[in-house]
Amino acid sequence: MKLVVGLGNPGMKYANTRHNIGFFVIDRLSEKWGIPVNKEKWRGETGEGFVYGEKVVLLKPMTYMNLSGESVRSAVDFLKIDLEEVCVIYDDLDLPPGQIRLRLKGSSGGHNGMKSIIHHLGTDQFKRIKLGIGRPPGKMSVINYVLSSFDKEELEQIADAAGRAADAVDKWLETNFLLAMNQYNSRK
Repeated sequence: MKLVVGLGNPGMKYANTRHNIGFFVIDRLSEKWGIPVNKEKWRGETGEGFVYGEKVVLLKPMTYMNLSGESVRSAVDFLKIDLEEVCVIYDDLDLPPGQIRLRLKGSSGGHNGMKSIIHHLGTDQFKRIKLGIGRPPGKMSVINYVLSSFDKEELEQIADAAGRAADAVDKWLETNFLLAMNQYNSRK
């Protein structure tokens, strides 16, 4: 069994913001695999199905970003899933827009959703896929930037990155995470 978590904030106010890029990828996977994400469970929206003969659970925490760990912990406990089988997808300020990076483990990098998940799981030893959103322009605050919508020039890059991230998750399920890392970390 695999648990794929995409981070974001609930509600129309945040629907198309930079911080919700994890939700975008879950939506892509939902469409790609025909797994509707329409059940309320574990303080999130979830769906489950089978991909390459393996059960897959998709999760969009509805706790707001800073409390994402509460939803992830609930899902992990209920599913009794090994953390080796968990992958979290989220936005990263330190990567340029459109770039993705897969990692086997690591710190939160200052990301509040990841801080919450690491705190609630008691470890940083789980897979993650980071999607670049770049740094705020000028003197714009980080909070205002991550909660702002993508501009037109960025939308194509972000759509492409979300598609590649979904393909990377698919590659993980089809083969393994190291092969997915080798293939998708080398591409811009």
